[in-house]
Amino acid sequence: MGLNKQRVLHAAGLPDNGGMPFALARPAHHELVVKKSRFIACVESVSGREAAVARVTQLKAEHPDAAHVCWALMAGGQSAANDDGEPGGTAGRPMLEVLRHQDLEGVMASVVRYFGGVKLGAGGLVRAYTDAVAQALLTAQKVALIPQAHLACSLPYALEGWVRRELEQAQAQLTGVTHGHLVGMAFELPEAQVAALKERLNEGGRGQLLWLDEDHRA
Repeated sequence: MGLNKQRVLHAAGLPDNGGMPFALARPAHHELVVKKSRFIACVESVSGREAAVARVTQLKAEHPDAAHVCWALMAGGQSAANDDGEPGGTAGRPMLEVLRHQDLEGVMASVVRYFGGVKLGAGGLVRAYTDAVAQALLTAQKVALIPQAHLACSLPYALEGWVRRELEQAQAQLTGVTHGHLVGMAFELPEAQVAALKERLNEGGRGQLLWLDEDHRA
C-alpha cells in the first residue's frame, strides 16, 4: 500500500484539516502600487524547485522591462527565497514567511517589480513584498492535501462487478484494471478509509481477493 499526498478541493470556509498542509486550487494574483513602483504578485502551485525556476524564467520573458522578479517556494519539505537583486532579505524571505504562516505546501509566490523612480528603503520593500503576496493569498482557494493510499488486488472474474460497485460506493478512484487468469485492480482512496474498505471486500469476497504489495509505501 503506497501513500502520497493528493489534492481534495474544499469550498471556501475550509474545514479543519487536522494540521495537514494546503496547496492552491489555481493561481491567484494581486497588483500593488507603492510610490509609483508596481508589485505584481502571483501565488500558484508548483511541483518543486525546477518548476519554480522555469516559472521565473517565463515571468522574466513576459516582463522584460521589470527591475526584479523575486520569488519564494515551499515544496517537498524544502524552501527557497530569491531577492533577484533587491537588498538581501527584503523580498524573497518576507514572501516565504507569508507562505509559511498559511500552512502551504507545493506553492510558489512570485512578485514582478517595476521600479517607479523612488527608493522605498529596506522596511518599505519588506512591507511591499509581504503585502503583495498576502493580498494575493486572500483571493486564493486552498486545497487540502489528504494522504492517499494506493492499493492493488487480484480477484476472480465473478467478483469484478461487485468489487467495482464497492469501490464506487467508497468513492475510491480506479486507476488500473488487467484481465488475465484473474482480474487485477489498482485503486486509490483516502488512507483513513482503507481499513473499512478492505474489511468489506475481504468479508464479501470470502477470502478470494489477494492483496498485492500491501507493505509497499511510495
